[in-house]
Amino acid sequence: MMINRRELIAGSLAAVASTAVKGAPLAADAHSRRDGYGAAATLADLQSDVRLKNAITRYCTQIVPVYELKWPTLRPDPHTFAFEKADGLLDFAQKNGLTMRGHNLVWYADLPDWTKQIKDAATAERALRDHIATVVAYYRGKLISWDVVNEAVPEFPKHPTERRESLWLNLLGPDYMRMAFRTAAAADPDVQLVINDYDIESVGPRFAARRAALRNIVSDLLDTGTPLHAVGLQSHLHGELDIDTDGLAKCVAEFRSWGLDVIVTELDVDDKQLPGPEAERDAIVAKKVDQVLSAITSEAPLRSILTWGIADQYSWIDQMFPRPDHLPNRPLPLDRDFRPKPFMDVITKFTREAT
Repeated sequence: MMINRRELIAGSLAAVASTAVKGAPLAADAHSRRDGYGAAATLADLQSDVRLKNAITRYCTQIVPVYELKWPTLRPDPHTFAFEKADGLLDFAQKNGLTMRGHNLVWYADLPDWTKQIKDAATAERALRDHIATVVAYYRGKLISWDVVNEAVPEFPKHPTERRESLWLNLLGPDYMRMAFRTAAAADPDVQLVINDYDIESVGPRFAARRAALRNIVSDLLDTGTPLHAVGLQSHLHGELDIDTDGLAKCVAEFRSWGLDVIVTELDVDDKQLPGPEAERDAIVAKKVDQVLSAITSEAPLRSILTWGIADQYSWIDQMFPRPDHLPNRPLPLDRDFRPKPFMDVITKFTREAT
């Protein structure tokens, strides 16, 4: 299920852009930017919809590419690095006074077809090292952080030491993570290096098991001197589930006690099972976001909060989790007319605290 979900993320934002109704642009105002707030976007969407461009420059101080820095875009074949699309997004960021995160270097999913020919450990290590060293060095000094290892926790971990199945795990063992971080650190000693994962925020045995597995991975990396700087919490929230505020706060506090930063990297809310009326639904979504950010900031402020998209029509939720009543989903801070919702008020509250 997760591979299909993530493959959809990689392509859905660009697809919906072609159906967006273009309207009057929002005026960009540097004073309305939320310090530390950012959103995922694609270069194609920014180029095709001036409202999206102006929303990003109005509200955000950072962006993260949806797919421009993933393997299928960067590596059309084993011998080629295609940086043009990522360069275009970075150029947009630099021209508009935004910083940019890197997403991602190592993932179990969304690999180009040529990687299916990798059958032995030596070839796998050479491909992984070459990719990380080349890409990170190319953007050295230009990006503020990298999601080095993305989603290493299994969907339903049976034990904290379990790792998600992948090409890299199968051929290199769990040491692939240490190798990835060390290679990235050698290519850019100053960039923040992040391990990024999802579904640790809600109440229930599965979420507790995922927290325990993530904790185990982070602990192992630190115990071996791996240059890990931050834990990225994707925070793709389930609107119908309660937030485990105590469990989340304790998890974050432990990461911070180990000297790590904690950032929110892909925030949105699946509202498939929430009531239909927009005002009621928006209030529930905002409350979930507030509960999560309150738990994460219970001991220290957040310096970085990113949503996976900024306006509802540029979300993967609509396609992956359509509502049974056929109403449009409302998972993001701005609606389809780029009007701010209570979700944005919560972002404002927590980014102001971080300044």
